Amino acid sequence: MEKLLEVKDLHVAFPSKRETVRAVDGVSFEVYQGETFGLVGESGCGKSQTLRSILGLLKQPGRITGGQILYRGADIAQMNDRALQKIRGKEISMIFQEPMTSLNPIITIGKQITSVILEHQNCSEIEARARALELMKKVGIPNAESRFDDYPFQYSGGMRQRIVIAIALSCQPKILICDEPTTALDVTIQAQILKLIKDLQKEFHYTIVFITHDLGVVANVADRVAVLYAGQVVELGTAEDIFYDPRHPYTWALLSSLPQLAQRNTKLYSITGTPPSLYNKIVGDSFAPRNPYCLKVDTLEEPPMFQVSDTHYAKTWLLDPRAPKIEPPAVVRRLREEGM
Repeated sequence: MEKLLEVKDLHVAFPSKRETVRAVDGVSFEVYQGETFGLVGESGCGKSQTLRSILGLLKQPGRITGGQILYRGADIAQMNDRALQKIRGKEISMIFQEPMTSLNPIITIGKQITSVILEHQNCSEIEARARALELMKKVGIPNAESRFDDYPFQYSGGMRQRIVIAIALSCQPKILICDEPTTALDVTIQAQILKLIKDLQKEFHYTIVFITHDLGVVANVADRVAVLYAGQVVELGTAEDIFYDPRHPYTWALLSSLPQLAQRNTKLYSITGTPPSLYNKIVGDSFAPRNPYCLKVDTLEEPPMFQVSDTHYAKTWLLDPRAPKIEPPAVVRRLREEGM
């Protein structure tokens, strides 16, 4: 498969007069043509900042302090705003997390779609309108012609997110970044939006990078998955690797926390403690204070990334040949047995 996007040792920091937040600390992964790549982890683990870096959308004072972001061989991290503007929307588009605030409240729905088309496509306003109406119908907006001149407040949350998807797809991008696109929607609408994104992928042949904190969502959409914690990738593999053969204790904890995997009459598992502060450099394994399987070395030295298989990697001392053999939790063992 063609390698579309490659993130190499990416570092993102938010400096201030007193301290610096290291939001992304050496993230690396690759995204291939036609796949759906998932980034999963708790809030504050660096998912959104990683992918905002790709489009040059970091909020001030955030900046890339190291690493490369290669899109078809060109380093996006070194591009100026003018060069990035040619990529945003046309080559790489993004569906943002909150549909209620993603649209401009004082500009009509149709105008917001056609403005993107006119910016990146060599076409007339009549052609842009026809293209916008076609997209509105494809994303499931009923009576698109009569709703074209409506304002965002006249649309429900689910319909607004459909319009955000239409805007993102208006120039047929190669990569579609989805930043938790179903977070603010109810469960029924979430399922509809996820199905819509996957159905449109089959038609438009775009590549998806999907950010979420919900491993249940990842199971439905992703081909490969990177698990992030404290600004680092701690496990990387195919969806089957992550769900049926996870190796990092943090991935075990995320799987154990899924309500749909809990057994009846048992207490739902929750991860103790909170993610570490990213103001100071972390000594040892960042997950060690919350890890019930913590080894002494976890508190002293950062683990390397161990290779489990050709497709599977995990950053934990438990994979060191000298480490004691530790069985994963019951939920993970059950998933493994049922999956095989």
